[in-house]
Amino acid sequence: MKSFLFKNTDIAPLVVFRIFFGFLIACESFGAIISGWTKDVLIAPQFTFSFIGFEWIQPLSGNGMYYYFATMGILGILIMIGLRYTTSMFLFCLLWTGTYLMQKSSYNNHYYLLMIISFMMIFLPANRYKSLDVKLGYTKETVEIPYWMNLIFIIQIAIVYFYASIAKFYPDWLDGTFTKNLLHNTTAIPFFLDVFSQKWFYLFIAYAGIIYDLLIIPLLLYRKTRTLALLTSLLFHLFNAIVLQIGIFPFFALSFALFFYDSEKIRKIFFRNKVLKSTYPNLNFNQKRILYFLFIPFLYIQLVLPLRHYFIEGDVLWTEEGHRLSWRMMLRERSGYISFEMIDNTTKESTVYDYSKNLTSKQARQLPTKPDFIWQYCQKIKEENKDKDISIYVNCSNSINRKPYQTLIDPKYDMAKAKWNYFFHNEWILLNN
Repeated sequence: MKSFLFKNTDIAPLVVFRIFFGFLIACESFGAIISGWTKDVLIAPQFTFSFIGFEWIQPLSGNGMYYYFATMGILGILIMIGLRYTTSMFLFCLLWTGTYLMQKSSYNNHYYLLMIISFMMIFLPANRYKSLDVKLGYTKETVEIPYWMNLIFIIQIAIVYFYASIAKFYPDWLDGTFTKNLLHNTTAIPFFLDVFSQKWFYLFIAYAGIIYDLLIIPLLLYRKTRTLALLTSLLFHLFNAIVLQIGIFPFFALSFALFFYDSEKIRKIFFRNKVLKSTYPNLNFNQKRILYFLFIPFLYIQLVLPLRHYFIEGDVLWTEEGHRLSWRMMLRERSGYISFEMIDNTTKESTVYDYSKNLTSKQARQLPTKPDFIWQYCQKIKEENKDKDISIYVNCSNSINRKPYQTLIDPKYDMAKAKWNYFFHNEWILLNN
């Protein structure tokens, strides 16, 4: 096993991935400014739904977030060209993690994957070849790395696809309900609406999604099916990029194919020059320690974290408990309505709290469908009325995949007294029938 993990392999896949990765995160960062995402998600809101426990991480005031994202874009370029790589990678990971934790209104699984890969890349010698760090003498060149540095990417992306496929095994996906609704919302063109409404088509998309997620990694691992799998991936991700418009994720996912191909083949395609042996095979850190004490525990956490919702009472599709960080990607359509009744326990005066007054339209639409948003908003109401003894009661119902509405939050539970349970079911979230 050790000989397999620590055998020398060409550094080319890691270096090409570094170049692609830097380019993509530069596009993501500058694109967020240009498209208005930064303004809509981080500047315009008066109140930001951050991850619970990280409320202290808040968007910068004024134009601060524009500078913040511009800095990430510049760091992406530095990563791409390999200039002060380790520092640039660390700073990008830090800033992107901050972006991820300070808001949930635009939660996206590829944001989480970007954070994970950024963390992994800090500890890998992706700048030891074809980089300005080598050219300027900041680090020594090497053309070989231990194979485990490629393998960890294969394992990570396998975890993503495996859990994405398992999550689709529920009735509304298997009968095409969700894919029909999803596709219908992507276009207003009559021809495509007609095609997307055909039962054979939305069922094909549903089962193609399951089969692709379940088999793409084994097919990429097997030499004889590898190129066919790559072409299938290209079609699959281009369809998602065009129809679903999910940012850099399709191209990001495609870049992992580099680690499945023979390293020397990647070198021939991208660098051409033949290298017979490493010019600097011994890296400046203890390979065994970084693998055994950092990456193996890290990948183990990645493997078990998506399982946590199985140990929480209730259906995760309904309660949302354990939904994030679990690769449950684009699985359901959720809608809801909500009202907050605030009672002054001293005067017994009852007031309907206008939640729309300090939320953007997007946040106001999301609030009724996210139990953690509801709890956080109740904390905001409490803070605004901290000089009073108040009770808060929530009337909230949800619909999953356009089915009949059911009550989500216990209307008799005083949410001013509600606690947030990180690991188990929150009793004020009602279980669906």
